[in-house]
Formats: sequence, structure tokens, C-alpha cells
Amino acid sequence: MHAMSNDASKVAIVGAGFVGSTFAYALMISGIASEIVIIDKNEEKASGEVMDLNHGVPFVRPVAIRTGDFPDCEGADIVVITAGAAQKPGETRLDLVRRNVAIFRELIPKIARYASGAILLVVTNPVDVMTYIALQISGFPASRVIGSGTVLDTARFRYLLSKHCGVDPKNVHAYVVGEHGDSEVAVWSVANIAGIGLGQFCAGCGRRCDEVMRREITGRLKEAAYEIIERKGATYFAVGLAILEIVESILRHENSVLTVSTLVQDYLGVGDVCLSVPALLNRTGVAKTLHLDLDQDEVAQFRHSAEVLKGVLGEVREKAPVPV
Repeated sequence: MHAMSNDASKVAIVGAGFVGSTFAYALMISGIASEIVIIDKNEEKASGEVMDLNHGVPFVRPVAIRTGDFPDCEGADIVVITAGAAQKPGETRLDLVRRNVAIFRELIPKIARYASGAILLVVTNPVDVMTYIALQISGFPASRVIGSGTVLDTARFRYLLSKHCGVDPKNVHAYVVGEHGDSEVAVWSVANIAGIGLGQFCAGCGRRCDEVMRREITGRLKEAAYEIIERKGATYFAVGLAILEIVESILRHENSVLTVSTLVQDYLGVGDVCLSVPALLNRTGVAKTLHLDLDQDEVAQFRHSAEVLKGVLGEVREKAPVPV
């Protein structure tokens, strides 16, 4: 694997749309990459984004930002894949799969050819399905093919809980697991505020903390992306920061725990599917997954989420054959 260094890290971004360009901006500001390559089939769009970003270079740590093609992925520590068909208003993430599988069949072999030692970070939706497809097409070890998963959903969950409980989001510890989409599972059973379980914390907070409140927050969590897309056409600011969190965890060898999408085998009875669980991230990619002590209802929801994703993969095999 290509040696990584905080002082000389190369990140290639495939896709210069809203998400890819927003992530590039966040990455530039962070100062953790010394080289950023942006690749897009629309070369003019990529060139414009790079020009705009480069005009901001005097305000940040030294970084080389340029356009490129797939051979320019060579030497990249991480290749972030945001390329794909855009999600339309009223369209579920799973509706995207047929269009995006065709795109991946074309671009993943090119990335794998030139960046054989890199970590692949898949952001394209439906991210769990596309992560599995990228894993199978690339032939990379599962630890080096990661989906952005429910990192953003987890952040949304923590934010909503922080607003309800009146505390800093940094003191809220909670996870969303399973599919990044309609069947995702908000894990209430282990959620806590600064180590204090919600049941104990809510007993003295003076706010309404009943089952109705939980259903309301879960509903707002699941509808968040659809609402943003309906209002402004796409989501990109928060997901750009979520991608940055993943990339920083890897490049800085932080051993951070994030709910990325990864291949699981015998995880709460689920196997041979990519979906989000808490995972330890460092320079090797996914070093290991952590098992949450879910309650029975959450386990059932998690298994249902896996079945939803396997159903989509089954359709992919039938209608758009790929090596899965």
C-alpha cells in the first residue's frame, strides 16, 4: 500500500459535482492534503472548480490542486468517488442504482488500474450498494473499500438530539446503522449524553422525552435529505464535512470510530453485504468493526435493512450483471 504521511498526502476526487467540489473545498481548508486531483468527464466543470479553488490557496496551507484523468490517480492515498447520477426530488436512493452501476462498471477498473494501493471511499448513492459493487469490481481487500455510509445520518441524529436535550452536539453519543437510506436504524438503546443514558438524562431534563418524541426525531432524521433536496435541489455542505471526517481519520491514523459502510460477515446475523456499523478507521482503512449491544427491535430493524440492500443487489445481478 502507498505510504501515507500527513505532510505529503494525495487525494483524488472522481466527480466535480456539488458533493465533490464541496468536499474539495473542505479538504483544501483542512490542510491535510498536499495534493488534490479532481477528475470529471465534464473537463470544463472540473477546470472551473480547480481555478476557483486555486485562487484561495494563498489563504490556506500549501497545497497543489489540479485537474486530471484516471492515470493521475496513481500515488493517491485515497480516491474519493462522488461521480454518479444525481438524486431527483421524490426519488429514493435505491432508485438510483441502475444508472450508477453502469457508471461504476466503467470507472472502477480505471481507478483500480492506476491506484492499486489506495483506499477507495465511495460516496455515490445508493452508497451501500455502490460500495459493494466497487468492492467486487476492484478486487481490493474489503478494508480498503469504504462507503461514506451513515456518518452524515449519525451527525444529523446527534444534532437533533442536541437541540432537543439542550446540549452541545459534541456531548451527544449516538449512532445510525444499516442502510444510508429509508431503512436506516437510529440506535436509541445506546444513545447517551456525556455517558449518561437517555433514560436517566431525560428523567431530569424537564423536556418531553417519550416514545412520541423518539418517533418524531427518527422521522425528521429519515426525511432530512428529502426535505433539503426538495428545498434546494441537493445536499452537499454537511456531506462534504462528513467525507472530510472520514478522510482525516484515515490520513491521520486517528483510529476514530465512524459509522462507515463496510462489508460485514456474521454481524448480528448479517453477512455478505455492505452497510454501516461503527468501524475503527486508520491508515489501513477499516481496521475492525465494533459490535453495538442493540435491543431486540433494533436487531430486527438492522436485519431488515440488510435484506433491503440484498434485494437491490439481487435486482442488479438480474438486470445489470456485474461480478457480484
